[in-house]
Amino acid sequence: MRQGLRENLGQFSLLVLVNAFVGAMVGLERAILPLVAEQRFGLTATTAVFAFIVAFGLSKAGANYVAGRLAGSGRRRVLLAGWIAALPVPVMLAVAPSWGWVIAANVLLGLSQGLAWSATVIMKIDLAGPRQRGLAMGLNEFAGYLAVGGSALASGYLAARFGLGPGPFVLGIAYAVLGLALSVFVVRETAGIAALEETSAAPTEPARGLWVWNQAGLVNNLNDGMAWGLFPLLFVAAGLGLREIGWLAALYPAVWGIGQLFTGPASDRTGRKPFVVGGMLVQAGGIGVIGLSGGFGGFAVGSVLLGLGTAMVYPTLLAAISDATHPAERPRAIGTYRLWRDSGYAVGAVLAGIVADAFGLHAAAFAVALLTLASGLVVALRSDAVLLPLAPEGRAAHAEGLGGATHASVGVLEGAADAGGLVGGVGPATSLTELRR
Repeated sequence: MRQGLRENLGQFSLLVLVNAFVGAMVGLERAILPLVAEQRFGLTATTAVFAFIVAFGLSKAGANYVAGRLAGSGRRRVLLAGWIAALPVPVMLAVAPSWGWVIAANVLLGLSQGLAWSATVIMKIDLAGPRQRGLAMGLNEFAGYLAVGGSALASGYLAARFGLGPGPFVLGIAYAVLGLALSVFVVRETAGIAALEETSAAPTEPARGLWVWNQAGLVNNLNDGMAWGLFPLLFVAAGLGLREIGWLAALYPAVWGIGQLFTGPASDRTGRKPFVVGGMLVQAGGIGVIGLSGGFGGFAVGSVLLGLGTAMVYPTLLAAISDATHPAERPRAIGTYRLWRDSGYAVGAVLAGIVADAFGLHAAAFAVALLTLASGLVVALRSDAVLLPLAPEGRAAHAEGLGGATHASVGVLEGAADAGGLVGGVGPATSLTELRR
């Protein structure tokens, strides 16, 4: 067994497909569930409407943490547990007699997303190895969030055609059955490949400064939670129909998903920190544009900007956490990061709901834009762990598929170099000062 995308192309591609089904499950709700709350169940308070996002976010955050602990004894079993939790969700949403059923379904959906998405992230990092983590995360998040967008668009069209009843949620049954079947019959365990990386990685000092990446992840999903709940209500208030709302709900995650094909691998070469800082500033600008707009065109421009900014941030943060941790500790570090990150859904929903009820929908968007801007400045000022660009000879080796390692622990790099050049472009003389800023 060897690490590398080319060496594990079949399994890696399969996991990309599985994660697309994971993303499609949550995409079912993105365009229509806030409207279901108002029109099917008669909820009027924004904080009550956003209760499903709070339930989802807290459940997913806890599941991420548990997944990081359980993955050490096997990644595949975590993936299977995630899909089993997903099976009742579309049925519960389709037949829900009360809003309580919707909240319960979102607890299960969060549990499913936390277990299944965490498992696919860890498994892809196992397969990719240290040279291509950014690319691996870009592909993983591309598949997941492109599927979120496609599923949101499909549910919007189904709702426009058949109403906000069972129709839009029937797709979820197919997603869950197909994702579970692939995971049971075709996906293979990857923990053994990760064990090979552990044997070549020297003991390292504990990772420090991860709180910077964790807070950025929390704020990133804070603004996503706000977008999930607030934007459909904002679009309805501007007089848009369900098809237009479906397109807008699809546009943001679609740009986010496609953009990660480029931002993930680019951060392998130019560094994590510039993408995180720049991405959060672009996110803040996109949210501000939506808050200032009153029609489809302005909403679309803001959604594209928000998607571009999130594409810069999302895979890069996962790669940065992977850079900074020893292979044996990586599943736990990723689980902890995803705990903080997905807690942002709940924080964003509560914050946006309170501000919207007190000051209006547009004020809630501006408040979240300011928080996103502040978080980006924290990363700019306090981050001291960043993948530096390789020297020219390292870039040449990387282009030939021979080098371009991540750096976060000097022990990992030196161990790989001593083992015969698993890592190219960084020699044994590389120092901690040269690798950290």
